[in-house]
Amino acid sequence: MTAARLIRIGVIGAGFARTTQVPAFRALPGVEVVSIASARRERAEDAARQLGVPHVARDWREVVMRPDVDLVCIATPPALHRDMTLAALEMGKAVLCEKPTALDAAEAEVMWRAARQRGVLALLDHELRFLPERERMRQLLHSGELGPVRHAHVYYRNDNRAPPDRPWDWWSDAGQGGGLLGALGSHAVDALRFLLAGEPDEVLGEMSTHTTSRPDPLTGQVRPVTSDDEARLLLRFGKTTASIDLSSVAPGKPVHGIEVSCERGGLRVEGRELWRSTVGGRTWERVELPAEEPLPQGLPDNEWARGFLRYARAFTEALRAGRTTVEGAATLEDGWRNQRVLDAARKSHAARRWVRLDGSV
Repeated sequence: MTAARLIRIGVIGAGFARTTQVPAFRALPGVEVVSIASARRERAEDAARQLGVPHVARDWREVVMRPDVDLVCIATPPALHRDMTLAALEMGKAVLCEKPTALDAAEAEVMWRAARQRGVLALLDHELRFLPERERMRQLLHSGELGPVRHAHVYYRNDNRAPPDRPWDWWSDAGQGGGLLGALGSHAVDALRFLLAGEPDEVLGEMSTHTTSRPDPLTGQVRPVTSDDEARLLLRFGKTTASIDLSSVAPGKPVHGIEVSCERGGLRVEGRELWRSTVGGRTWERVELPAEEPLPQGLPDNEWARGFLRYARAFTEALRAGRTTVEGAATLEDGWRNQRVLDAARKSHAARRWVRLDGSV
């Protein structure tokens, strides 16, 4: 590959891909989104018109089979990730797959091993790793200046799933991989593994479903909700403890952050800000970071979009250079390891006990 080569992308999905991924890709020089597919064709057609994508596929397999597609971006419900990833890998395409990786660790392992065998660039979309404040937090933790990590806490509160009249969709269906544990819990687990540079030994999980039914958007009939809208996890990373507290039914101002407590101080990322404390100091001081880059037109100004723009740039530059890795990115092996933790949390919830990552209870 040469520096002048145009990178062409085929997108499967018209949700997050439409609002964030396609606008980010289109803002990069030498990158073109050439095709988009969705289970609801009208959504793909509308996205293509709005975003200037020249081809709408009738079936996701058309995207994978196109000879001019270098990268397949998979932004669909998790139940479809394995088959789509394997099909793209079989065609020798690079893959960027949305999180959570798959329905379970067994599916995720198949994806990871297939990517390793094909030797292509195949990564998971944990775009929050690329936020400057999280990169700086990791640097400070790994420098050792704050001492050993004692505890880490990831928290997320929102009320976007609280209205009982919100229509039923795939997110309401655990069989399709819906639910907060997969949607945000996968990010939380990945953040802990990324920041602490280790694997949890044990997990204790509890999930809740506060809204148990929703109206079908087509028929108006009530359909049961089988996925969780609240999740809490306790984890042990050797001597380090960690907790995850997630809710999509909590009223008030939405908040998303990470706190890490060390022997000599602490760090906190909330939104796009990094704060630092010293044991005994009783206050938090803001850590100065480089000025944020201007966002291209069409991208929402939030942490997901800003992280994805940086990630998309690194991914496409690696693809153009013929590299099969991106420094700091989550691989499909990371996806498998994250999925093992989610699986353990679900087993823990069912058994009402701590679950070791080797599968024993």
